[in-house]
Amino acid sequence: MDDQTVKAILFDLDNTLIETSQAGVVAIQKTSELLKTTLDLDDDTISIICNKFKQKLREETFDPTGSRSIDQVRVGHWEESLVETLSDGSAAESLAARCYDLWKSSRLELLTLSPEVCGLLRRLRGRYKLLLLTNGVAQTQREKVEVAGCEEFFDAIVVGGEHAEQKPFLSIFTLCFHMLGVEAQDCVMVGDSLDTDIQGGFNAKVRATVWINRGGGGGGGADDLVKPDYTIPTVLDLPGILEELK
Repeated sequence: MDDQTVKAILFDLDNTLIETSQAGVVAIQKTSELLKTTLDLDDDTISIICNKFKQKLREETFDPTGSRSIDQVRVGHWEESLVETLSDGSAAESLAARCYDLWKSSRLELLTLSPEVCGLLRRLRGRYKLLLLTNGVAQTQREKVEVAGCEEFFDAIVVGGEHAEQKPFLSIFTLCFHMLGVEAQDCVMVGDSLDTDIQGGFNAKVRATVWINRGGGGGGGADDLVKPDYTIPTVLDLPGILEELK
């Protein structure tokens, strides 16, 4: 590997290696069915409840040192969504727990590495050091890592929620380089988020950043200020970029 420009690849997890967004869509669909059969609600009301939950999830802040677990916080999202939408919220507490359990289990079931992605990682690991670097709450991300079976493909796995700073901050990238025994210029950062993965790679001065742009559009808003070195529609196209970087 000494004669290679690239010695290591840092991968994001969600919507880079696993289809988190699509899994979330299916999980909401299944939870909507539960609400419909349990409360006999119309589709518009169910949509309002689910949209409230998704908004709370997007705006979520979680203190790992607090008294509530991430599971309890997210049950609370469902309970608040039900109470805010329904005139009679008497059943909200018990139903919220059922909604969350179904949403979580349905989502996790779909968070798998495809055979194609598994094949790619196996091939790459024969030539490069691989590290998985994912932002998010420690419990949530570790559950995803476990259910997807990521451990066998990576030399190291770093979960942002277990550290003082997450992507795009330099400190977590410096930790990754140290764990792999490489320098920033030896590494490529691959991910779908311009403001965490690509900006983080830029902050860390990696050899190259590769943006996974599934939708084919621009990043939108402030994200447009971040310019990846390479853009591909799927992680499966990464080998072509690595050939260019030799």
